[in-house]
Amino acid sequence: MFEVALIFVLALGLAWPLGRYMAGVFSCQPHVSDRLFGPLERITYRLIGVNPLQGMTWQTYVWALLLCNLVLGGVAYLILLLQHLLPMNPDNIGPLSWDLALHTAVSFLTNTNQQHYSGQAQLSYLSQGFLIVTLQVVTPMTGLAACVAILRGMFGGRNADRAKEGEPRDLGNFYVDLVGGVLRVALPVALVTSLLLTWQGVPSTYQGAQVAQPLDTAAEMREQVIPVGPVAPMVAIKQLGTNGGGWYGPNSSNPLENPTPVSNAIETVALVLIPMSIVFMAGFLLRRRRFAVMSLAVMGVMSVALIAATVYSEMQPNAAFAGLSADGSNMEGKELRFGPELSALWGTFTTQTSNGSVNAMHDSFNPLGGLVTRAGMLINAIWGGVGVGFINFIVYVWIAVFLSGLMIGRTPEIFGRKIETREITALGALIVLPTFVILGLTAITVGVPGLAQNSNPGFHGISQVFYEYTSAFANNGSGFEGLGDDTPWWNLTCVLALLLGRYLPMVLPLMVAGWLASKRVTPASNSTLRLESVTFGATLIAVILILNFLSFLPSAVLGPIGEGLELSSPLVSQE
Repeated sequence: MFEVALIFVLALGLAWPLGRYMAGVFSCQPHVSDRLFGPLERITYRLIGVNPLQGMTWQTYVWALLLCNLVLGGVAYLILLLQHLLPMNPDNIGPLSWDLALHTAVSFLTNTNQQHYSGQAQLSYLSQGFLIVTLQVVTPMTGLAACVAILRGMFGGRNADRAKEGEPRDLGNFYVDLVGGVLRVALPVALVTSLLLTWQGVPSTYQGAQVAQPLDTAAEMREQVIPVGPVAPMVAIKQLGTNGGGWYGPNSSNPLENPTPVSNAIETVALVLIPMSIVFMAGFLLRRRRFAVMSLAVMGVMSVALIAATVYSEMQPNAAFAGLSADGSNMEGKELRFGPELSALWGTFTTQTSNGSVNAMHDSFNPLGGLVTRAGMLINAIWGGVGVGFINFIVYVWIAVFLSGLMIGRTPEIFGRKIETREITALGALIVLPTFVILGLTAITVGVPGLAQNSNPGFHGISQVFYEYTSAFANNGSGFEGLGDDTPWWNLTCVLALLLGRYLPMVLPLMVAGWLASKRVTPASNSTLRLESVTFGATLIAVILILNFLSFLPSAVLGPIGEGLELSSPLVSQE
């Protein structure tokens, strides 16, 4: 537990200076990083034909975001279909099927990195090192750009002092925010992290697969082919960008992706570093540091509670399997060198942050651990993905402000701007959307024989299907595994969940922020709702929990809760 606490505190300690730096990058003011990155940005703007001084309304910001992603997705799909004809393929890997290529392209485009292929065995170096890593850098910064634009809108946009009430507001320039995030945030931090991982022994090469002679000289074990490659750079951005797609199929449980306790600590800190930094960044950008403290406290309380529950769960015996350690903890599906505590910490962080990488198999977690991991994805606002996690948190804040305003008999408002029928209707759609998508697709897949392709019957089998769609919608990417998910049904339905779970939760909050920005500001008074108070923080936690309980408690009863009750029954214990 000391290691668990140390990693958590270290991540928070690094997040504060990084958050302050990021606030300077996106403040639209001269910054110390201009000397190094300014010339590179100007060259980039010329190449893509962008005027960095041109502002955008929420409509044009959304259009630029969607157009950029459409082009990236098209290029990604073609490369995956044609990788056998393209260079950087020393192992002569063939193309992906059309449906698997579509799923893989959309998965990495949406910052999900859900993998229905088997790691390095199905992707060439060009697909892995150029395509996948490029998307892992660009897509998280897309979410960060949207988050920054929403924060600007909450204070009237960049032209707040000049625009009249009702006029469209300048939320910034999407391309400027995206390029700044890539050059000034993602690449420098990923470079440092990749060097640290290379130092710990993670491969970083473009050589072909290595052939080793094992000690066992039996005929079937005369040699072992070990794929390598530029693993360290991909692992670095996979963690920092809340991407999660690993170079190898077993992800960070593979000793080549995560060879030492030090590399495990580095990768665990990287899981939450930028999401935590965004909370501090928001406080600096909004010039409301107490709001950042409240946000940090709310996320921290829920995060620690879920970590404690998962660690407790995995320190208990697994009633269904014999994978027990000497102290009676659940070692099923875990690496011996990490044990249940660090595996549980990783599993909790990776589902709180929409990262999705793993250093243990979530399918083997005890029912309580499985319940907690999916709860983190359903809430999707405890740290969350880069940018989009804090966007989801802001959505919960808006809803909590609306409900609190009604309870105290005042017109709901945030930072002096009223939240009215138009805004709450759009936010209501975001609350209903995950229920409709996740439960609808799960019901069809479980109800039609042959679609699920799952390895377990009963409660756990339902959990496997529910988890896969939750992971896709939450843009997480982790899986319960045990699914034969490389089928047209799984690939295409997950593409639907991926797209709906990525773009509507960005577009609708951008729209709401644009509406709020154009409203008249009401001066604060003694009766104004104080967002920085302990009372509002407790209300916000209650709103988050109640909304998710109402939406998904029945599915939890049919999944991990039912499984836990079944495994704890006397009949199962005797067996």
